[in-house]
This record gives sequence, C-alpha cells and structure tokens, in this order.
Amino acid sequence: MPTFDDETTTTAPVEEVWKLLYDPGRFPQWWQGVETVEPQGRDGKGDITIYPDGYPDFPMPQTLRADASGRQVTISCLVSDLVFAWRLDPVPETDGTRIGVHVEIPEHEAHRLAGQQEVVSASLRALAALACDDAAATDAPPAPG
Repeated sequence: MPTFDDETTTTAPVEEVWKLLYDPGRFPQWWQGVETVEPQGRDGKGDITIYPDGYPDFPMPQTLRADASGRQVTISCLVSDLVFAWRLDPVPETDGTRIGVHVEIPEHEAHRLAGQQEVVSASLRALAALACDDAAATDAPPAPG
C-alpha cells in the first residue's frame, strides 16, 4: 500500500489549528480539491460527505475520527479508501504547532500517489496559513465603534 507523510509548522497555537481541522465545514477553505462538505454521511454511510471541486454530483462519504487528546483527526474516504491521518504537536519554543499528515493509498488507487502528494502538500500549507490568519484575527483588538 503506497503511503507518504508531510508536515509543516505554523506560529498558530494548537487550538487554532484544531478548530480548522475538526470542523468539516471549513475544509473547503484549506483542503485543495474540496468544494463543499455536508455535515452528515450519505445513504447511511460515513460521518460527513465531501463533494470534490468540479463534481457537484459526486458525493464522497467519509468517516471522521478524532482522538481524545484533541491532536489527531483521521478522515477516511469510503469511495476511494484513501486515509488521511492529521496530527498536531505543540512547538514549545514558538507556542506554534507542527502539523503532520500521514496518507495511505490503497493499491487500486496507487496511480494517484503523485497527485495526492501535491494536493496534500498544498492543503497542509494552506491549513497552516489559515490557522495563522485566524489566530491573528482572534488576537486583534476589537474594532472601534
């Protein structure tokens, strides 16, 4: 089974990254190729349903599991059997977060490896940047008036 790992760091605290990673409604803001997300499964399958960019009639039910520590979210596609295990680790020196992802691709989808590496890498960096933006907005003083 083909697999790969990628990671990056952000100055955003773990809590800010967690808010984005655990909220499927925000996936389209950072996950490349995700156009919309329904907060429920499809036809009794999965926890959420993702619709890929350009394919509004192609629902892809997914399972979404989070660990009790609030530092790992695993999303498993019930159509293509791809598994994305996202993990968050605090970076004490900066109060930031190391964001990592481990991806498993079944043999019958092995031809998608290079494309998935590109998409996941871009999505990982978009997640880190969005978490920084959200953290900065949270830290900003309220607008006058």
